Amino acid sequence: MTQVNRIVVKVGTSTLAHSTGMLNIRRVEKLVKVLSDLKNAGKEVILVSSGSIGVGSGKLGLKERPKDIPSKQACAAIGQCELMYIYDKLFGEYNHVVSQVLLTKDIIDHDNRERNVINTLSALLSMNVIPIVNENDTVSTDEIEFGDNDTLSAIVSILVNADLLVVLTDIDGLYDSNPSENPDAKLIPRVDTITEDIKRIAGGRGSSLGTGGMITKIQAAELATGRHIPMYIINGQNPDQIYDLFDGEQVGTYFPAQKKEEYI
Repeated sequence: MTQVNRIVVKVGTSTLAHSTGMLNIRRVEKLVKVLSDLKNAGKEVILVSSGSIGVGSGKLGLKERPKDIPSKQACAAIGQCELMYIYDKLFGEYNHVVSQVLLTKDIIDHDNRERNVINTLSALLSMNVIPIVNENDTVSTDEIEFGDNDTLSAIVSILVNADLLVVLTDIDGLYDSNPSENPDAKLIPRVDTITEDIKRIAGGRGSSLGTGGMITKIQAAELATGRHIPMYIINGQNPDQIYDLFDGEQVGTYFPAQKKEEYI
């Protein structure tokens, strides 16, 4: 961890928002404080933030995430404004500048687009800016139907050649069974190989406001570690645990990077 310089942090809707969909202000403030402190320590930080549809739904007073595409797009348009306003305000209190980067998954299918994204993110980091990345849910129907920010965070990590990917979620990590159904479920502290059994354990979706679940996080780990980027899944309800990672403590579930000879 002492060699980690460039870190991608992904935060999900269930971490950012209350069950009502409205922002969990105390938690967002803690997250921004920790990430600002990492910046102050000389780390390069990229934040991949979910929440636009969930926060937009909450601001409109909807009890759950809408199911039709036009309503999802409308909620994303509303929620994205809210998210960036909050991030800009809170990071600004620690004298850090943020930027908004909205992406679609087709960037990896076109060399020119991919290069443009890499160049933009590299320029932002060189300017000491914190890029805040999200899927462009307002206009891209494919991303709303099939996309998830766990996968996006892994792709961003690869594009910027990150040293570490940290995925914040609403539980402590990957368990050997569903902890909401089995009180005896045990946390798996380390996954060296992502097997079909690991994928089976991770099956299921996330909260009513989010899009993913543990399985999308495992898929993200498979992507990231296959490109020599280690990943952690930790509980985002206490963002201070990011400090614990850098202090060398065991937190959440660790997915070590594959050795180069294993994926070349």
